[in-house]
Amino acid sequence: MAVPHECDKDRVVLTFVNCWDVGWATKVQDTFTYAKLLALFIIIITGAYQLFTGHTEHFTFTDSKHEVTNIALSFYSGLFAYNGWNYLNFIIEELKDPVKNLPRAIGISCLLVTIVYVFANAAFYTTLSPAEVLQSEAVAVTFANRLYGSMAWIIPVFVAMSTFGAVNGILLTSSRLFYAGACEGQMPEILTMIQIQRLTPTPAVLTIALLSLLYLTVSDIFALINYVGFATWLSIGVAVLCLPWLRWKQPDLPRPIKVNLFFPIIYILASIFVTVVPMFASPYETLYGTLMILSSVPVYFVFVSWKNKPKSFQRGVARATRVLQKLIMVVRPSNKVLGATRCLQKLMMVVGKQNPQKV
Repeated sequence: MAVPHECDKDRVVLTFVNCWDVGWATKVQDTFTYAKLLALFIIIITGAYQLFTGHTEHFTFTDSKHEVTNIALSFYSGLFAYNGWNYLNFIIEELKDPVKNLPRAIGISCLLVTIVYVFANAAFYTTLSPAEVLQSEAVAVTFANRLYGSMAWIIPVFVAMSTFGAVNGILLTSSRLFYAGACEGQMPEILTMIQIQRLTPTPAVLTIALLSLLYLTVSDIFALINYVGFATWLSIGVAVLCLPWLRWKQPDLPRPIKVNLFFPIIYILASIFVTVVPMFASPYETLYGTLMILSSVPVYFVFVSWKNKPKSFQRGVARATRVLQKLIMVVRPSNKVLGATRCLQKLMMVVGKQNPQKV
């Protein structure tokens, strides 16, 4: 399956939206999320009708592959569909009462997505065979063409809206990860800056957009999912490993949100399975995923870790930073911590004007 060139246009449009106004970005996210759920509910209702009328011939495991390596690789595509639960963690500083609302939002969203996607996949198999599902470039569209007749056009519209909303969600949340990392001194200084009129983290949004466009140079969507899947789950697995480590090494740290160690341990074991096994099943794709992670090392070394830079290099970086500041009209908050917090509050309007310092 080739990645359509329309994805480039979508990212450019959504980059503009996220740079221009966060309110626009959140409205886009809400609207297209509702559209996606509506389309899935239509598919589920249709599948339920098909199921009750006896269309169960495709519910079979005939010709299935049972090798451990194939199972591990299949998780990348499956987890890619469920990916998004972790994006809430990127904007925790912008949430109202995150100690209560973050676990609640993740729990509700994960449960809802699991139920909806399981029912949607069951609906597909009431009409399509496993071979047809694998050969289809858009399973929902093939499903609609088979059953909806002259109204089949509604599902491609909803699919396009779904992908549009998904891209917007990544730009909205992942850019905050870059912004927060830069405020902690872990990324280039330009990423700490916000647009002076729109109060959006424009450099961080543009960086995410450029990286997304770079990934789209890969035409094979399944290979791209494997590249990104390996890098994503390796990174998240290492991050989750910090939980039992810190619980052991620093047991007295304040923990506003505390979970039972059973959950991170199970997650770490699952991460090991979906990262180690594919190394043998698909070594080239896992190698590319590793290179994607390692590509950050020279950036971190040159712009952050290397303290005794030559004067000429420092002047060059400063000059480039000033040029970018003038080009996209961004400045760094005067106070690194308080300024960043207040700007994030303005970005998402999470508190009233009476107490701008309270998150």
